[in-house]
Amino acid sequence: MENVHLAVEEDDIYSGYNDYNPTFDSEELENDVGFQQAVRTSHGRRPPMTAKFPGTAIGARPLATSFGSRIPMASSMGRPMTGAVQDGAARPMTAVRAAGYTSSLTRGSNFDPLGQSKGPAPPLEAKNDDTPEEKIKILEKKVNDLIEESCMAHSIGASQLALEKAKEAGRKERALVKQREQSGSAEHINLDLTYSVLLNLANQYANNEMYPEALNTYQVIVKNKMFNNAGRLKVNMANIYVKQKNYPKAIKFYRMALDQISNAHKEMRIKIMQNIGVVFVRMGQYSDAITSFEHIMSESPNIKTGFNLILCYYAIGDRERMKKAFQKLISVPLGIDDEDKYIPSNEDTSSNMVIEAIKNDKLHQMERDLKVLAEKYIMTAAKLIAPAIETSFATGFDWCVDMVKSSQYVELANDLEINKAITYLRQKDFNQAVETLKTFEKKDSRVKSAAATNLSFLYFLEKDFEQADRYADLAMNADRYNPAALINKGNTVFVKQDYEKAAEFYKEALRNDSSCTEALYNLGLTYKRLNRLEEGLDCFLKLHAILRNSAQVMYQLANLYELLEDPQQAIEWLMQVISVTPTDPQVLAKLGELYDAEGDKSQAFQHYYESFRYFPSNIDVIEWLGAYYIETQFCEKAIQYFERATLIQPTQVKWQLMVASCYRRSGNYQKALETYKDIHRKFPENVECLRFLVRLCTDMGLKEVQEYATRLKKVEKMKEMREQRVKSGREGSGRGRKDGRESSAGSETDVKSVSQSESKRLSPLLDSGRDSGHSSSSTKGERLSAKMRSLPGSNEPYEASSPKDIDASYVDPLGPQVERPKTGAKKRLDDDDFADEELGDDLLPE
Repeated sequence: MENVHLAVEEDDIYSGYNDYNPTFDSEELENDVGFQQAVRTSHGRRPPMTAKFPGTAIGARPLATSFGSRIPMASSMGRPMTGAVQDGAARPMTAVRAAGYTSSLTRGSNFDPLGQSKGPAPPLEAKNDDTPEEKIKILEKKVNDLIEESCMAHSIGASQLALEKAKEAGRKERALVKQREQSGSAEHINLDLTYSVLLNLANQYANNEMYPEALNTYQVIVKNKMFNNAGRLKVNMANIYVKQKNYPKAIKFYRMALDQISNAHKEMRIKIMQNIGVVFVRMGQYSDAITSFEHIMSESPNIKTGFNLILCYYAIGDRERMKKAFQKLISVPLGIDDEDKYIPSNEDTSSNMVIEAIKNDKLHQMERDLKVLAEKYIMTAAKLIAPAIETSFATGFDWCVDMVKSSQYVELANDLEINKAITYLRQKDFNQAVETLKTFEKKDSRVKSAAATNLSFLYFLEKDFEQADRYADLAMNADRYNPAALINKGNTVFVKQDYEKAAEFYKEALRNDSSCTEALYNLGLTYKRLNRLEEGLDCFLKLHAILRNSAQVMYQLANLYELLEDPQQAIEWLMQVISVTPTDPQVLAKLGELYDAEGDKSQAFQHYYESFRYFPSNIDVIEWLGAYYIETQFCEKAIQYFERATLIQPTQVKWQLMVASCYRRSGNYQKALETYKDIHRKFPENVECLRFLVRLCTDMGLKEVQEYATRLKKVEKMKEMREQRVKSGREGSGRGRKDGRESSAGSETDVKSVSQSESKRLSPLLDSGRDSGHSSSSTKGERLSAKMRSLPGSNEPYEASSPKDIDASYVDPLGPQVERPKTGAKKRLDDDDFADEELGDDLLPE
C-alpha cells in the first residue's frame, strides 16, 4: 500500500493523465503477461471505483480492484504494470486522453476540439521565386504561352505576328536549356517542349513562304534521334518541295516518309500515296501516277482518287480502263446515311424532336457536302469521257447514263441527259438539242421543269416568243416554285409590253428565291419602263449589294439618277463603272456628256478623248472633239477628227465641208480651195460648196469665179423648182388622200427636203469662219453646235462594246432599242448545266 497513491480531496483526480512515458510502448503489449490476462478476462473491463465528484465519501476510499490493492508487477520485458510509480510519482490510471475532454471542462470552458478559438491560422510562407527550380518553371510557362499565341495569331491570318511569336518562343527555349545546364539539371531537359517550339517555328516559316528556313528547321528535328516519330515531318518537307515545284525531291521525301510509317497507320499511308500520285501527274508521268492511284483504289477507295485515276486514263487514251475506272468511281461507298433518316414520323414525338435537332447540324451538313462533291466528280468524269469512250459522244453519254442508272446515283442520269443536250448546243446542232430536251416532257416534275425551262430559254434567244411562252408555262405547271421558269414567263410577257404582269412574275420568282439576281435585275428594268424610277432605283441598289462589281448594275444606277435629274450621283456611279471596266469607250463618252452638261469642259474633254483613244470610230465623240478644238481656236487639230469622220461616213458631205472650213479658218486658203473643189466634184449639186468656191475665188482673184457663179445660179434654180414640185406634190397628195397617207413619191421628196434643210442649217456654220482680213464677206460668227449624243439611251441596257459602234451610220430597222430582260434559264450554258446566264449575256437583241 505504500506505492498506492490515494486521491486527496483537494487534489485533481484527473491530473497526470496527459503525461506519456515512452516506456509504455504499444508494440510490446503482446509480450506483457498482465496485459494479455486482462484482455482475455473481464479484469481489465471493470470501471475504476472512483468518485464522480470530489468531496464524496467514495473519494477518500483507496483505489482498488477485485484483486485488492494493485501491486506493481514486473513484466517479462520490464514494462511497468498499470498503476506503477515512475520516478516517485504516481502514474495515472490511463495514458489515453479523451478527445476534447480536459479537466477544465468542469470549470466552464467551451467544447472546442478543433482549436478554432485560437484565431485565424498564420499566413503561408511567401513563395521564393529566386530558386533555380522556380525560375525554370516560370520560363517554361512563358515558352508554352508564346507557342499558343503564335498558333492563335496564325488562325486569325496574322502570319507575320505568328512568326515573331514563334521566334521569341525559340529564343526563350534556348535560354531555358542553358539555365538547366547551369543549374546542373541537364538530364531533366523537356524534349517535348523543344520539339513543339521547333515544329511551330518550321510551320510558321512555311506559312510565310520562307521555304529555305522552314526546311532547315524541319531538318534539325528530323536529324535529332531523341525525337520520336520525327520522320513523319518529311511529309511537310515534301509539301514544301511541291510548292517550290521541285517534284523529284518531293517524291523522294514522300517515299522516305512512307518507309518510316508503319502499316498500322493505314490512313496516313494512303494520303501520302495520293500525294505521290498527284506529283506524278504534275510531272506528266501518268503511268506512275496510275500505279499509285490503283493501289489506293484497291486498298481504300475514295471519290477523289477515283476521279484522278479517270483523268490519268483519259490522258493516255485508254478507253477500256476509262470505263472500268468510271464503274469503280460510281461504286465508291460514301459512308453517309440515307436522307430518309431525317424524315420525321407521325407516331413518336420524342424521335421527331431528335430528328429536328440533327436535321441541320454540322454532321448532316458535312454529309450533304460530301454527296454534292461526289456528284460533281461523277458528272465531270462522265462529260469528260463520254466523247472518248465511244465513236460518237451520244453513244458515250448513253453508256454513262446506263451505268449511273444502275448505281446509287440514279438521280444523276437525268442531269447527264440534259448535259447531252448542252453538248449538242455547243456543236451548233440545235435541232438535236431541242429533241433531246423534249424527251423529258413525260418524266417526273423536277426533270420536266428543268428541260422545259431550257427549251423556253432557247426559243427566247431565237425570238420564237410563242414557243418560249409555251414551254415557260409547261415549266411552271411542272414546278410552280421554279424561279427560272417564272423569269422566262415574265420575259415573254415583257416582250409583249405588258410590264405590270411581267413585274408580278418577277416578284413571284423573288418570293421563291430571294437571291435570284436575274429576277431582281429584270424587275428594275420593268419599273423603269413603267416610269417608277424610285422603285427601280431600290431594286438596283439591292442588286448592287449582292453583285458589288457588276458594271451593268452600276450603269443602270447611273442612268436612273440621270433620269431623276441628279447628275452628280450619276457621275459617281459612272466613275465606279470605270473602275471596273476602265477601257469602256461608251461609259467614258457618257461621262464626258454629263461633265459637259455641268459646264466642266476640261473633264468632258478628258473623258471624250479617252473614249476616242479606245474606240476611234464613234462619230458622236469625233464630232464633239472637233467642235471643242474649233471653239478653243485650234482648228488645225480639229481637221484630223473631221477627216476621220469623212472616212467613217464618206457619203456625208458635212464632214468634208467641215475639213475645208477648218483649213479656211486657219488661213490655209489654197488647201481650203482644193478641198472645196474636190467636194464639188463629188457633190456637184451642193449649194454651200459652190457658195464658198465663189467667195474664195473672188477673194483670191481667180478666173474660175464666173464659172462657179454660173453653176451656183443654176443649182439654186434647180433647187427652187424642186421645192415647188415638192410643195405641189404635197398639196395634191393632201387633196387626193383624205386618210392622210402619203404616196411613196412624197416620201422620197420628204427625205430630200430633210437633207436640204440640214444643209441650210449647216450653211451659216460653214460660210462664217473666215479670218479678220476677209470679214466683209462673212456672216454671223461660226460656231459648231456640238450636239451631245449619249450611250444607249435611258431605256437601254448597258453594253461594254456594242456592235453598232463599228458602223456609225447604222440605223436600227426596228426603231428604238429595247432593254432585254434577263432570262431565267435553269442552268449555265458554259458550265456543268444549261442556262443560269450571266447578267450581260441574256439581253434582248437590239
